[in-house]
Amino acid sequence: MALDERVITKAIVDRYFEKIRGILDLDVAIVGAGPAGLVAGYCLATAGKKVALFERKLSVGGGMWGGGMLFNEIVVQEEACHVLEELGVSTRLYQEGYYTADAVETASTLASRCVKAGSPIFNAVSVEDVVMRPEGIVGLVINWTAVEMAGLHVDPLAIRARAVIDATGHDAEVVKVVQKKVPGTLKTPSGALEGEKSMWSEEAERLTLENTREVFPGLFVAGMAANATFGGPRMGPIFGGMLLSGKKVAELVFTFLETAGSPR
Repeated sequence: MALDERVITKAIVDRYFEKIRGILDLDVAIVGAGPAGLVAGYCLATAGKKVALFERKLSVGGGMWGGGMLFNEIVVQEEACHVLEELGVSTRLYQEGYYTADAVETASTLASRCVKAGSPIFNAVSVEDVVMRPEGIVGLVINWTAVEMAGLHVDPLAIRARAVIDATGHDAEVVKVVQKKVPGTLKTPSGALEGEKSMWSEEAERLTLENTREVFPGLFVAGMAANATFGGPRMGPIFGGMLLSGKKVAELVFTFLETAGSPR
């Protein structure tokens, strides 16, 4: 069969437009396709919610790819192994309570299972702002990451979402925007972003789960963004808390959607 470059181009354009038109009105918009965001996307899509992920980088998976200092293995504590097992990721016992997983297998499998569950991922897309209403956050303002990097003056587009999850990791990017631009205060002790503290793996893993919650009407935090928002420490290349946080935020958002009534 002869190949026509015009057909190749048209196929990409048509399919992408079809994909992006389908997510202009969502149940849940997840910002950040790291471990917490991918697990949340998988769980919410599996539960029948209309969800999409937005990742500013070209690759997804967050900090998993590099493991610890480019040793591409990650550690997961026993309490979180069931999340990887459910998704089909192989784990190996290292010593009591500690399991390891191949970082590349983990990141690629989570991404694949998330998309196959019905949660598309839009990579190289940055969230530069939120859509606000008196009742809270009701959407995202998006643009190409390349536009942001080049410093071009290009107006963004907007999507609507009944709930937003900030899973952007250490930077807590969406929370920072809300703190700076949206009237009101965050549901933190100071009413503002508390900031990430230095490493303490055990405490960070515990607090990652504890801090996974709604931080502003319609805005939830998960993974390292939860600790950065509420002032928890960093944990390094152990990922059980991230995985469990993704499951927890999915459950919280599902309940929020079921009890919030009609879309805002």
